[in-house]
Amino acid sequence: MTLIGIHASHEQIHPAELLRAVRRAQDAGFDAGMCSDHISPWSRRQGHSGFAWSWLGAALATTDLSYGTVSAPGQRYHPAVLAQASATLAAMYPGRLWVALGSGENANEHITGDRWPSKAERDARLRECVDIIRALHAGQEVSHRGHVVVDRARLWSLPDEPPLLIGPAVTVGTARAHADWADGLVTTNQSLDTLRELVGAYRDAGGRGELAVQVHLSWAPTEGEAYALAHDQWRTNVFPPPVCWDLETPDHFDVVGDGVGPDMVRDIVMVSADLGRHAQHLADLVDVGFDRVYLHHVGQRQDAFIDAFGEHVLPQLRSSGVGAPTPGPRTGAVR
Repeated sequence: MTLIGIHASHEQIHPAELLRAVRRAQDAGFDAGMCSDHISPWSRRQGHSGFAWSWLGAALATTDLSYGTVSAPGQRYHPAVLAQASATLAAMYPGRLWVALGSGENANEHITGDRWPSKAERDARLRECVDIIRALHAGQEVSHRGHVVVDRARLWSLPDEPPLLIGPAVTVGTARAHADWADGLVTTNQSLDTLRELVGAYRDAGGRGELAVQVHLSWAPTEGEAYALAHDQWRTNVFPPPVCWDLETPDHFDVVGDGVGPDMVRDIVMVSADLGRHAQHLADLVDVGFDRVYLHHVGQRQDAFIDAFGEHVLPQLRSSGVGAPTPGPRTGAVR
């Protein structure tokens, strides 16, 4: 049964307000949560970027939802530090945390002052980090010298069961490459044909586990308001790789976003004042085969979206068989 979750966008909203939003989402009937993990926003208009790991501890402690985040080990995060952060939360909140491990974006990684590697190097570094994190989660002492260096690292506080390590992918090639290590796949909304191709590539390559998709959407009482929200907040996020991987600062994103018009925004964001259209779009994603659908309302004010979708969209989806059973062990992770 497909779970419907909420995405908490640290780049757009103060962390205290995001914490209140996920509590409200739980009360409104959302099944799960996930959040971003960045050090800066994609635009000065977004204007925030709380630390995901501090926030996840608070969110897990004050709601009953499961959570995940997409992080990039190897540059801003040493893999041993990321392994310890995720192991500690998984030990405290069993079965309620997943971590997607990606190759990173220069907007976050450049802060170390290190060279921004090529995509091939970043992919190789990611694979090393995955193996290091898995070994540390298994209680092993790890020393390693390659794209990253680890000297006699060991985790002393371990969960009974390690968090699932998920592969994040927005291209077919990346989905295929993740298939031999990931416990599941997470992507973002694209055309249904592209998503089917991406899911098929992952499965055909032997990819296991659940499939999740993060859906960027904009809803407001009128179509004009919904589009204005999407254009204001998300026009700097419409660029495909490698542009989105390689730009460095919010100012860079704002410059390239100046010429973005309605068609480009609507290609990335589901914009509509019609809650029925949103419900149908989500049902179409379920039909593609996604086990988890995380809703990201791109506006900075979340209450009206949470209340409207909780009252109208979630019941409509559940009446067609979409929704969460009572959580049991490890139902809280994408797999």
